[in-house]
Amino acid sequence: MRERIAKLTSNILNPFLVSLVLILLLSFRSTSSTLDAVKWLLVSIAISILPVLLAIIYLVRKQRLESPFINVRKQRTKIYLVAGVCAGIGCIIFPYLGAPPTLRAAFVAGLSAVVVFMCVNLLWKISLHTAFVTASVTVLIILYGSIAAVTVVLVPLIAWSRIELKHHSPAQVIAGALLAALIAVVVFYLFGLL
Repeated sequence: MRERIAKLTSNILNPFLVSLVLILLLSFRSTSSTLDAVKWLLVSIAISILPVLLAIIYLVRKQRLESPFINVRKQRTKIYLVAGVCAGIGCIIFPYLGAPPTLRAAFVAGLSAVVVFMCVNLLWKISLHTAFVTASVTVLIILYGSIAAVTVVLVPLIAWSRIELKHHSPAQVIAGALLAALIAVVVFYLFGLL
């Protein structure tokens, strides 16, 4: 029963779904019209989530990755590179497209996290599930204040699930959470959004 709950938690709070929800909330929070929000949502998904997801699907089908949620540390490098290129493209073109500051900050935070986590990944595996949830919770609290504080319960929940499934150690989930929160706070502060 515990394992089923842990799997369900990990599947629901996966990096792709968490990113999608965060981009959706940021798009609607940072624009004045629904049309603009939908535009930035679609552009953000096309630049960030979709290419990474397609790369993972391709590599899984070619049996170069064990699964969509890459548990083998050495297999993560390819995905870090794809994610880094996508985030870098977003960081470059968003200012020219007039993207809202919150979305630009999110892409800079994403690129920063990819670089840091890719370096860590050379020697040690870190929990991306926990990192994505923690970064998203941090950004939501920054933007929405105390009303978003209720989302903090998702951090220990996802951390527990990753440990329960034996995909990560307690140190790996704690490191993922702390680094992700720190990166989000620093980037949003530098953008004047904190």
